[in-house]
Amino acid sequence: MKQSLDTAALNQLFVQARTFNGFTDQVVSDATIHQLYDLLKWGPTSMNCQPARYLFLRSDAAKAKLLPALSPGNVDKTRAAPVTVVIASDLRFQDQLPTQFPAYDAKPMFDGNPALAETTAFRNSTLQGAYLILAARALGLDCGPMTGFDAAQVNAALFPEGQWRVNFLVNLGYGAPDGVYPRGPRLPFDDVARIL
Repeated sequence: MKQSLDTAALNQLFVQARTFNGFTDQVVSDATIHQLYDLLKWGPTSMNCQPARYLFLRSDAAKAKLLPALSPGNVDKTRAAPVTVVIASDLRFQDQLPTQFPAYDAKPMFDGNPALAETTAFRNSTLQGAYLILAARALGLDCGPMTGFDAAQVNAALFPEGQWRVNFLVNLGYGAPDGVYPRGPRLPFDDVARIL
């Protein structure tokens, strides 16, 4: 039987974890980025569809393509972050289903229903982006997820072929202590949940 993680691990992943707006200048290595993916890839998706695609922007030149699409409040912190991850949805994720989901031939279901494919890609890539945040925290990285951007502009700049579409962004690095706002409250259980 599995055991609960200890308090230190739960604190690192959830209770004491924060959204960071500033980072130290410590580099996030290629090895750490690979390790991050090697953790997050195990998170479940429907039919093991794995539609998320990840663009890790580290260079000034790469970030220069993204910065014009950001809301003004996101520009400086993204420019300064060691890595910005663009989490995208692959609208042709079903092309991988024959090997990733061999239980039965599910590819035609999505080929014949583009609306279902788009909804499935968006929902599951969002889930995979959450796995990325948890995997990053598990590796000692800090995160700053963002949705303040012009999606059409990001897609035109980074995904002009149209198969991938941006979902959301995450700045990654080692958080600077002054890079957090005061912690906001969380809704109590009885306001958001029911046990039936």
